[in-house]
Amino acid sequence: MLASVVIPANNESATIERTLVALRSGVGGAAELDVVVVCNGCTDDTAEAARRADPLARVIEVPEPSKTAAVRVGNAATRVFPRVHVDADVELTGAALRLLVAALDDGVLAAAPQRIQPRDGCTRPVRWYYDVWEQLPQVRAGLFGRGVVALSDEGQRRVSALPPMMSDDLVISEVFHPSERRVVEAATVVVHPARTMRALLRRRVRVVTGNAQADADGVRRRDAVTTPRTLLRMIRRQPSLAMRMPFFVAVTLVARWRARAAVRSGDFTTWQRDESSRGGARPRAAKP
Repeated sequence: MLASVVIPANNESATIERTLVALRSGVGGAAELDVVVVCNGCTDDTAEAARRADPLARVIEVPEPSKTAAVRVGNAATRVFPRVHVDADVELTGAALRLLVAALDDGVLAAAPQRIQPRDGCTRPVRWYYDVWEQLPQVRAGLFGRGVVALSDEGQRRVSALPPMMSDDLVISEVFHPSERRVVEAATVVVHPARTMRALLRRRVRVVTGNAQADADGVRRRDAVTTPRTLLRMIRRQPSLAMRMPFFVAVTLVARWRARAAVRSGDFTTWQRDESSRGGARPRAAKP
């Protein structure tokens, strides 16, 4: 068997079909890919949509709306390695998954694809924010923000030993030395960005809060932190970013200000969910 895939899904009926259909593109049937979808705390028809989209997938339903618990259930349901963790709202083809598995065969413990963020429907300030964000050195080199990470047996053991964290993809990236992880340029994943400034701020508040937790626990490397010097170096290398940089800085500062209450209270569980990239449903807060 090529690999197992674990997909935690909380009220993802609008996205789970495209995720599962993409995964089966370029791979064989159940004998090649063991797909486990863990529907956690769903109040919509995510489970039914998953079964319709991929009859070969195993769909497990758990009452607790927790991504951490869902991943744990998914890991317990399969013994197949490599293991590929996929968010329910991204699009990774089976062909791209093969490239990630090949990278693990080449000796790294964790691999992730190159992200594609379609800007269709995004407001101009949001597009400008992402123009800068995507060029940050740590964003280009890290495994986070891609919605996909492939792990070897040893890589999974290391990740399973981590404490639950809000910014789980950041922590997963940071637990591996740069020599142990790889962004596979030939493999791509479609990650749908926030479309409005309000939605973008919800995402960034969540990220800032998660980063604060990671910093407090000492799990984020110094080179993963964005500094004014980092931004100045980027402008020197790419002068075209100069006009966009004020928007990026403004969003960052507002997100930090809005995250203060959660950080002070130690609230690292409330999940500020962005619905704008899921077809425009009403935004709401869920829990990881």
